[in-house]
Amino acid sequence: MTTTSSVGSAGRCTRYALALLACGSLFPAIGSALPPAEVQGNTTTAPAVSPLPQASPANSYSLSFKQLGRRDPMYLRGVESTDSADFGIRTDQVVTGVQLVLRFSYSPSMLPELSQLNVLVNDKVAASLPLPKEEAGKDLEKVVEIPARLVTDFNRIDLQLIGHYTMQCEDPLHSSLWARVSNDSQLNIQYSPIALKNDLALLPAPFFDRHDARPLKLPFVFDAAPGPAKLEAAAALSSKFGALASYRTATFPASIGQLPSRGNAIVLVTRRDALPLGELSGNPATGPSVTMMTNPNDPYGKLLVISGRNDAELKTAALAVALGSKALSGATALIDRLDPVPVRIPYDAPNWLPADRPVKLGELVDAQQLHVSGYSPREIIIPLRLPPDLYEWRNRGAPLQLKYRYTPQQFSTNSALLVHLNDHLIRSMQLPSVPNLNGEPQWLEWLKKDDSLPREASMYLPLDISTFKAQLQLRYMYDYIKQGECRDVIVEDMRGQIESDSTLDLSGLDHYTPMPDLAKFRDSGFPFTRLADLSETAVVMPDANGPEVLSAYLTVFGRFGDSTGYPTTGVQVIQARDVETVSDKDLLVLASASDQPLLKLWTDSMPARSESSHHFFDLSDLALRIHDWFSPDSEAAVRKTRSTLAWSGSGTPYLAGFESPLKSGRSVVVIASSEPSRLEEVTAAMIGGDDYKELIQGRLAVIQDKQITSLTADQPYYVGQLGWFRHLQLLLSRHLGWLLFSVLLGFALLCALIFLGLRAQAKRRLS
Repeated sequence: MTTTSSVGSAGRCTRYALALLACGSLFPAIGSALPPAEVQGNTTTAPAVSPLPQASPANSYSLSFKQLGRRDPMYLRGVESTDSADFGIRTDQVVTGVQLVLRFSYSPSMLPELSQLNVLVNDKVAASLPLPKEEAGKDLEKVVEIPARLVTDFNRIDLQLIGHYTMQCEDPLHSSLWARVSNDSQLNIQYSPIALKNDLALLPAPFFDRHDARPLKLPFVFDAAPGPAKLEAAAALSSKFGALASYRTATFPASIGQLPSRGNAIVLVTRRDALPLGELSGNPATGPSVTMMTNPNDPYGKLLVISGRNDAELKTAALAVALGSKALSGATALIDRLDPVPVRIPYDAPNWLPADRPVKLGELVDAQQLHVSGYSPREIIIPLRLPPDLYEWRNRGAPLQLKYRYTPQQFSTNSALLVHLNDHLIRSMQLPSVPNLNGEPQWLEWLKKDDSLPREASMYLPLDISTFKAQLQLRYMYDYIKQGECRDVIVEDMRGQIESDSTLDLSGLDHYTPMPDLAKFRDSGFPFTRLADLSETAVVMPDANGPEVLSAYLTVFGRFGDSTGYPTTGVQVIQARDVETVSDKDLLVLASASDQPLLKLWTDSMPARSESSHHFFDLSDLALRIHDWFSPDSEAAVRKTRSTLAWSGSGTPYLAGFESPLKSGRSVVVIASSEPSRLEEVTAAMIGGDDYKELIQGRLAVIQDKQITSLTADQPYYVGQLGWFRHLQLLLSRHLGWLLFSVLLGFALLCALIFLGLRAQAKRRLS
């Protein structure tokens, strides 16, 4: 990709930004980041800024510990115990105040004069909370003021329990020494916004800021109703930002001809004069170009303007941002040339575990995260994004070759390394103490030069308990041997390590799965994401694309990017009249009101349909429990258990999956609502969250506010490839009549062979 920048080189921009940063540090009163009248402590160092009016002091937001990645409450045990949570501050914000709302409880047995709960920010003490006896055992809420001077870009909050239960000698791990900190505890952050330079070298900031833990909400603005090429460009961008925001989810509200009143946005235009874009409005595009500019409605907001003389040039500029934004600099970049996009192969998504070779665990997490220390160390968590169509029936699972090290104790009986997959115990491996290394003299010699022992173990991770976003959990459990009164002192010299070259191998597993399966679509975007660039996917848009439909379209593609970690550069957008031209692709169909002709054309294939104000949904709950095992047509047995629910009134949003009427083995997923504004309910249900008690699954899921109802769950076809022997096993398992016939046929052949053999032997004896 070749770019021409309208503002200096990247090196000059960097030096200029550093110079402004230094000036801002020396003269804090100058700049656009003006703090409120009352500010505790100093503000954090800010990027290069330009003078702007004073920002409102009302800017604030809250982050719970759950949003910061703490799935469970913190449990602090023993005379001294620490746990932590990390948070960041956006590049375009300067902190003016932080309050920690701490929700916790603690043991009634601890002595208040010797016990306390310390709050540390970046290893500096922010507060020390007393633990009075009268509040012990209760659910408490305390507000801790954190000085703004302690807060930087990336921050760590440590909660340290100092606990004692007696004035005499004590057991450092006594059960009465505990405190529990809820993951509903939260940080309240006040800030002043600052205006960043218009420099493409900052990308993806400020549109995506890696310091921010809140869900990403990034508006898209079109100059007019978009055509297919412009929609493909928007999909590449939304999937790119969806991939970046994978850890915090993303939504992309869309508008036509209207810039947002505040904040940042992506703008896609072929006619710059259609929007109030300042100087850009009077300068028509001369080719594919990318511009960062200030939002005319917000001096602190930025617009990323993707433009071209036509939709094809606009798509080129969008792909340049999606694939190579790190090469851009200056306020404007003109894209002279874009190299061909690399061809993707199935299952090569960057976020997915490779299915063609053993994967080292060191490729999945930073090596430092594989090291732990202490008697009760943290759990080692390795995220596993498995291809969603791995064949699991009659399969031992994925082989894991685990290499690990541990510090052998002088006296212990119950130390172990526990291996879990999605909280299911896979294996428990003993960690022998030094006296128990009998028959292994080489290890005793080893310990003279290294205090940790290397070990290996082989096991299989069962696929039937794995999910797309699976977690491999490893925990060292060291047995603490008490020495007696006044002799127990905890020395944190225990170490554990999972070797980076431990491997998980998926290469011997088949890819074959029953369809349709909306759970796979919800979690991973399958089957569309089988190819990371979605080059075997076509999107069938309604005849009229309003902002609600566009928002749903962009958010779904953000989910695809979240799944694969790669922009959807190969997707094709069409309308219903062109569907025959994409018969060899998987189809994503969006429908609102009555503007999607395919819903009527494919009525016989769909589990849901609407006719004016009349709506019909297939029901097949009994299909999960009733099966005519002796029917030669197993699918007919399923169809017998179906019924249809019909009603009149306003429509309900739904997702439906079925086999493509254009080609067997290809899939169709329909996202539909008779009211365009309710398509947002479908995308919100796909993202999920604590508000949803059920999950999207089956082949038909109806969404009503926060309620998800799966009405049909039969899976009449398969996708993928399977070896002939496994395919025969699966076929016979689904048809009991064929299985009995095969057994009888095999028995008859065996009898025939025995008969022929005995007759031949009799002839030889007689002759």
